[in-house]
Amino acid sequence: MPSRTELDRIQIVLVGARNPLNIGAAARAMSNFGFARLRVVHPYEASYREARSAVGASAVLNHAEEFASTAEAVADCTQVVGTSALSRRGSLQHALRTPAEGARLIRKAAGKDRVALLFGSERVGLSNEDLSHCHWLMRIPTRQGTSMNLGQAVGVCLYELIRNEGPAKTRTPSDRAQMVEVERITTLLLDVLYLSGYIQRHPTADAKLKTRRMVRRFALSKRDSAVWAGMLRQIAWKLRSGSKPSADSFHSSDLSHSAISSSESSESSSDSSGDSSGDSSGDSSSKSSSKSSTKSFSGSSEMGAAKTRAAKD
Repeated sequence: MPSRTELDRIQIVLVGARNPLNIGAAARAMSNFGFARLRVVHPYEASYREARSAVGASAVLNHAEEFASTAEAVADCTQVVGTSALSRRGSLQHALRTPAEGARLIRKAAGKDRVALLFGSERVGLSNEDLSHCHWLMRIPTRQGTSMNLGQAVGVCLYELIRNEGPAKTRTPSDRAQMVEVERITTLLLDVLYLSGYIQRHPTADAKLKTRRMVRRFALSKRDSAVWAGMLRQIAWKLRSGSKPSADSFHSSDLSHSAISSSESSESSSDSSGDSSGDSSGDSSSKSSSKSSTKSFSGSSEMGAAKTRAAKD
């Protein structure tokens, strides 16, 4: 069974839930299996107030956090997992996993950082906008054409998460960027795509959602996300100003040159060790070509001066 710390890192997120019985059942399942972190996104207020009186669920619901959007609810998480009753991946091309498979990945991620597990409303589930924030999806296999209600789905997924598969391992915190940083990269990239005219030339109805999904597949580290943000801000500034890039533009305060250098250091060392013989010959040839070009330039200058004197005479 996961440790108390790991359980607290798993955030259960209910998006647009309307049925008070299902909200109460989901909260009761959380209490039964030891999960305490509930987040609700844009809940139907009347149902949410009624659900607070559910037996065995009041403690979880009274400490639940409310958010206006899915983006805000997952902002401090490094991994976001959605749930779906559909067996196909859809236009956003998410990987689909069973609760048993997904639980292993969630437990592993929760050993280092916060993970959000999203459940949609009883009527329509998670929207494409909600799904675009997810890294992958979990699906509970059911008979074709059927699905579980919200309370049942939460109970099944949480049971898989607490199944004892050996002692918990101590893990060091990861360097993965939080979703608030990843969403910032998404916004900056979309800004650049609009300014450059790319989206206008390749219009699609779900360009924003697909771009968000693509950025999440990069699995950026905190350092890399800062570097990407700096580069994209610089590109956007140049596109807005309409000026041509100059050498000075690469000294933007937003762009961490040291971060790029450190990430490329291993590649540079391997390249230099493998090409050391070629570099020496290349240097000698470049020096000789430089001398010859200097002579050629000086010769042409002398010829030009001679022609000028002849014309005067």
